Amino acid sequence: ASSVSGSMFSWVSKDARRKKEPELFQTVSEGLRQLYAQKLLPLEEHYRFHEFHSPALEDADFDNKPMVLLVGQYSTGKTTFIRHLIEQDFPGMRIGPEPTTDSFIAVMHGPTEGVVPGNALVVDPRRPFRKLNAFGNAFLNRFMCAQLPNPVLDSISIIDTPGILSGEKQRISRGYDFAAVLEWFAERVDRIILLFDAHKLDISDEFSEVIKALKNHEDKIRVVLNKADQIETQQLMRVYGALMWSLGKIINTPEVVRVYIGSFWSHPLLIPDNRKLFEAEEQDLFKDIQSLPRNAALRKLNDLIKRARLAKVHAYIISSLKKEMPNVFGKESKKKELVNNLGEIYQKIEREHQISPGDFPNLRKMQELLQTQDFSKFQALKPKLLDTVDDMLANDIARLMVMVRQEESLMPAQVVKGGAFDGTMNGPFGHGYGEGAGEGIDDVEWVVGKDKPTYDEIFYTLSPVNGKITGANAKKEMVKSKLPNTVLGKIWKLADVDRDGLLDDEEFALANHLIKVKLEGHELPADLPPHLVPPSKRRHE
Repeated sequence: ASSVSGSMFSWVSKDARRKKEPELFQTVSEGLRQLYAQKLLPLEEHYRFHEFHSPALEDADFDNKPMVLLVGQYSTGKTTFIRHLIEQDFPGMRIGPEPTTDSFIAVMHGPTEGVVPGNALVVDPRRPFRKLNAFGNAFLNRFMCAQLPNPVLDSISIIDTPGILSGEKQRISRGYDFAAVLEWFAERVDRIILLFDAHKLDISDEFSEVIKALKNHEDKIRVVLNKADQIETQQLMRVYGALMWSLGKIINTPEVVRVYIGSFWSHPLLIPDNRKLFEAEEQDLFKDIQSLPRNAALRKLNDLIKRARLAKVHAYIISSLKKEMPNVFGKESKKKELVNNLGEIYQKIEREHQISPGDFPNLRKMQELLQTQDFSKFQALKPKLLDTVDDMLANDIARLMVMVRQEESLMPAQVVKGGAFDGTMNGPFGHGYGEGAGEGIDDVEWVVGKDKPTYDEIFYTLSPVNGKITGANAKKEMVKSKLPNTVLGKIWKLADVDRDGLLDDEEFALANHLIKVKLEGHELPADLPPHLVPPSKRRHE
């Protein structure tokens, strides 16, 4: 009887236990670290997840600053791009048309300038690189950290990678698994920027291999089409089209990858025709990078969920293989058979546990890894471990989500400061300064004045009474612009400065000026800027 009652009421106590002690976390990263150690890590260890997919996460993985990974063929301007962002040379930097950067360089913040070699980096518990140890000496000799005091690096770290060579030369000469190292970084960074050179666009087989290695991280990928000032507009259109076409075949996502076009260095533009486009694109890219610190906690949460889903699938695969193994004889031949039929085992797990095919690890890679494993050492299915992870995904993660939002709302919008991020913030070279509604901002005269005679002619045909026209009459004229009513309504609100529901000649001229601004493709301001207020209305201001 006791065992019955025990099993009958165990769920009560389990739930009561949960309610008594929900996980309390001070910060999101603290919460993620605890959840990982207590709930996910046991499942990973039990089924040897680290031998198959990716090493265990360390404390530093949860605390580090957002990282940006730059990937591109040699001489696409990766190192120059970093130099452009931080506006300062960094230790160990080499730039040239031949493959110059032959190392992975982590550009990070430090009190003094200097270089930390790879072997020292991977034993430093404060840095998130300890697990790179597994890639061996050939890699560690080609890995270093350049540290320097720089305001941009206060909030992000940037990782420069060796230029991707074209063809076979790459694989033989490197001495370590380049794609695997990139994959390791891709799992841990917040943004992956692929650089292409508009001047010589070719995607080598190796580069497409590398991009394929970044599968499952498409949400982190942004593309920069660099050196776009070296070709004419027509060529640029073609190159952009060719790039999108090639990427579409390599990156399998329904969404289009975001491409930023420009010339990311501080030299004069060779062909200045597209200056405005490049400025707008650079602003967008800067905004994207500036959002990283705000979204860092969300990214870590997201990556932990991805990891947990893969770990669950992995546990099902390993335990299924264990179940099929004979106890005594014919182990080797059975192992061969199981590895060959792994695809069918995937389908069976898919059906039994309602798992989507996208969650499974790459079949061919998994078969290769299984060849060297001893199946008899695998563990059988332990539902309790899986339940813990399910509970984490269903409950704890949801609570952390709420905290993520709270943490984000407390952070300032512009987190990344210094370097190139400061050049375009304010002042006359800010994006869009003196254009559109900003035109005439520094003039003594009212900017609408120069076109007012033309607008006055129309004004007097609209039968003004006491020097003012009614809304109905103004509407007849304003709709000729073909702008939608929502826009015209906003223009009316901005132009009717004294809010009397009528327009005098100055207000009417202002309305026409704002229509012109909108028709030229600029945005309307939310409030009327002081330099646009009609001179006769300025004493009210």
